[in-house]
Order: sequence, then structure tokens, then C-alpha cells
Amino acid sequence: MPRQSLSVGKIFGISVGVDLSWFLVMAMLTWTFAVGYYPAEFKNWPAAEYWIVGGVTAILLFGCVLLHELGHSFIALHFNIPVKGITLFIFGGISQISEEPESASSEFWIAIAGPAVSLGLAGVLGLLALVATGVSPLLALAKYLAYANALLGIFNLIPGFPLDGGGVLMAIAWGITHNRHRSILIAANVGRVVAYLLILLGVYQLMNGSLFNGLWTAFIGWFLLDASGGEVQHEKIKTLLAGHKTSEAMSRSYTAIQADTTLQFLIDHHILGSSQRSFIVEDVDKVVGMLTLHQISEIPREKWPETIVSQAMLPLDRLKQINPETGLWDVIEKMDQDGVNQLPVMRDGQIEGMLTREDIISFIRRLQP
Repeated sequence: MPRQSLSVGKIFGISVGVDLSWFLVMAMLTWTFAVGYYPAEFKNWPAAEYWIVGGVTAILLFGCVLLHELGHSFIALHFNIPVKGITLFIFGGISQISEEPESASSEFWIAIAGPAVSLGLAGVLGLLALVATGVSPLLALAKYLAYANALLGIFNLIPGFPLDGGGVLMAIAWGITHNRHRSILIAANVGRVVAYLLILLGVYQLMNGSLFNGLWTAFIGWFLLDASGGEVQHEKIKTLLAGHKTSEAMSRSYTAIQADTTLQFLIDHHILGSSQRSFIVEDVDKVVGMLTLHQISEIPREKWPETIVSQAMLPLDRLKQINPETGLWDVIEKMDQDGVNQLPVMRDGQIEGMLTREDIISFIRRLQP
């Protein structure tokens, strides 16, 4: 899960989490429904009923977003593509699909699945609203959620990254050009055009006195512009690193410490006054693990003088490591997947160097004209 997310369980083996921003949005939506939307649409309810229905609506709205993301995830699993998890956040949700689809057709079906689920929910809920006219709370829920799912499905079909419609456009372009990289750039650049149009629309709404709608439209445009620009940069870096190996970017200098060194000695003689953040741990001349500042911070300060490095380190059998021949783009994906900032470079059990995110950034700068 992305940082600052809280795991809430699994659905068919897919981990589901909520970003901390989700709780703020839940509170804001509940307040908006209870104070603004439902009192205007449905008169003479008791005050408590507005708040109850408002809270239920907010929860079910995110439930619909979760079903939207599950649509993407289930189709990805159908094509044997691993799904790391789903996270709900301030703008809705995201499915963390671990690998890229191998074909334009699988890319198309994965992308279209989410909007298809949302539009299907809109149809079912619309029918429910037609038969629930005598039960006003149920009518209110069905009516609003039908509208919200229709809006979610249609909006996500806009043809530009990072929206699902951008994935559909990319898949179509991929099928025509047979070039995934070029197709991603096409969809990302279309996304930038869409973003600029939304920003202009927001400015127009502001100039015509619609403050809230104008700000919200412009903000969505800015978000899409930032995301599509990030996608373009992502592809440029991926192309730049194609064919380059870990051995070209890694640092062959590293600090090795003995396993029986105390944490206090390590801090006093190796950490204070330096920028060193990780250490290879050796027992005589054999690598047995790695120690980072994060692991040191988990040991209470008063225990540093009596705790030796081998008690705090990450042992070799649990240590994420890479080979000098590993492609640099594969390393970036591994770092993101494992949530680490540095990896030891090893061959046949022997340490050859260290590779950090800073090393990769420096290498990218050297490659750029």
C-alpha cells in the first residue's frame, strides 16, 4: 500500500487499504449530504435522519469506488497479472497492478472494466430508485448513488491519462501502432490537453460567478495535468534507462561493520557527522546482513550501548538484494514495490557495492543531453 494508508482487509485475496485522506473526505461528504444536499432534495426529515442517510451515502459511495477498482483488478487477475492491492483516497481509488499487460487487448479490457462496473451500478441503482418511491431514505440513496456512478463511469472514460479512458485510448493506439511506449505518450499528451481544457472551463465558471464549481473544475484539471505530466516523465526515464545495468550506476564504495559492534559505537564513530544511512554487516569476511538508520531508530536509545549490530540488522536471508546485471528500470520497480531506498549489489554471496535512489538519479542526469 502507498504510505499513510491503513489496511482494512482483503477481498478475494486482494489487499484493500484506505489513505488517511479518506477519513477527511468521509467527514466532509457526510456533512455536505446532511446539511446541504438532502435537506434541499427531501423536505421535513428529522435532523438525525439527514445525518444517518448522509453517513450511509458517503460509505456506500466509497463502496462503489471500491467495486470500480475491483473491476480493474479482477480482469487483471484474469490475464494472470498480479494485483498488489487497492487503496481508497481523496480522489477515489487506485488499483496497484504489479505488472504491465502483455498485449493491447488485455490493456483495453483492464482499463474499460472499471467504468463498465460504475455504469452497470448506475443502471441497477436507477431501477431501484424507480421502485423505491414510497421509502424516501432508500429513494434518496438509490437516486444519488445512481447519479454518482454514472458520473464516475462517464468521467473516467475521458480519453487521457491517468483516467481509465486514457488506458482505453492507449490500448487502441497500441493495437494500431504496435508500440506501447509511443501509445502511452499519445494518451498522456491527450490527457494534458483535457487537463488544460478543464482548467480553462474552471476559470470560465469562476468569471461567471460559480465559485465552488469553478475552483473544483480547475483543481481537477490541475490534478490531471500533474498526473499526465508525470506519466510522460515516467516513460522518458524508462526509455532512457533501457539497456542499462545496475553495475553502471552503483557505488562500489560501502561501509562494512562487524556484527559484534555496538550500536552506540556505530553511531558515535560512523553516523554522527556523516550522511551514511546504511551499513553492510560482516562476520569476519562474510556478509551476514545490512543495517539502516530505520532499524537503529527502532531500538530504544538507552539500549544502544548494550545492543550489538547483529541484533538490530536485517539478516542476509531476509535482505532484498540485486545482481550487477539487473536492469536499472527493474531495480526502480523493485525499490518501489519493496519500499526501500537502497539495495546491496551482490554476486555469489559476495558484496560488490550499493545502489541507492540517489545513485540512479545521478546516473539519469549523466545520461541526459
